[in-house]
Amino acid sequence: MERKNQYVLITGATSGIGYELAKQFAKNGYDLVMVARNHDELKIKADEFKAYGVNVIPIAKNLFIQDDAYSLYSELQLNGISPEILVNDAGQGVYGKFQDTDIHREIDIINLNIVSLIILTKLFLKDRLSKGSGRILNLASIASKAPGPWHSVYHGTKAFVLSWSEAIREELKDTGITVTALLPGPTDTDFFNKADMNESKILEDKDNLASPEGVAIDGYNALMNGDDKVVSGLKNKLSVAMSNLSTDSMAAHNMAEMQKPVTEK
Repeated sequence: MERKNQYVLITGATSGIGYELAKQFAKNGYDLVMVARNHDELKIKADEFKAYGVNVIPIAKNLFIQDDAYSLYSELQLNGISPEILVNDAGQGVYGKFQDTDIHREIDIINLNIVSLIILTKLFLKDRLSKGSGRILNLASIASKAPGPWHSVYHGTKAFVLSWSEAIREELKDTGITVTALLPGPTDTDFFNKADMNESKILEDKDNLASPEGVAIDGYNALMNGDDKVVSGLKNKLSVAMSNLSTDSMAAHNMAEMQKPVTEK
């Protein structure tokens, strides 16, 4: 394995797709700055990735809080670390009809999925533009391509992530910095549990859930190729193609049927 001597800053790095992405980078010789909330879990995963012969810096931050996004980058700069790659993986959802869900939880999700993501990206760009190189991988979702009844705030945040990623990619096209969006579909992670979504019809057949490792490999390859975006998995590519052909109201209806609780008629 070739040592890159380049750091990757990756949020949501201890579980699911983020963990598998961190593993891909470690396997390929990249040093890691791993960010998550749980300090103990970070240490366990950091020790695991050090076995690949790379440097690993675990930093416990709560990216529901804006100040933690700012202080994360301040700590890196104080230690002379300029990540070559930024992976904005951390994200959550909340399940239920919007009229019934907790507004404080939804504001937290907007802060995590959008606000901290744009803060970290802004700080990354301020650092990397003068260096003329860098790569950004943003976790969007096939949820970004259709309205999402029963999961409306999450779908809305991911629509933002995709649109914004494509916009700044165009702005950065002559800078040496690339922006790639990764669009997984339903994946076998703890996401649904955290979103209180276990009663959703989308989970009736868990064999249909994608492997987080497969999604991570698709994302890693697209990032390294400098692609604008990648929809992970053939089934999800077909799903996006179908939603592109539908009216927005039809796409919303179809998504409502897929995502409503199994108890709902």
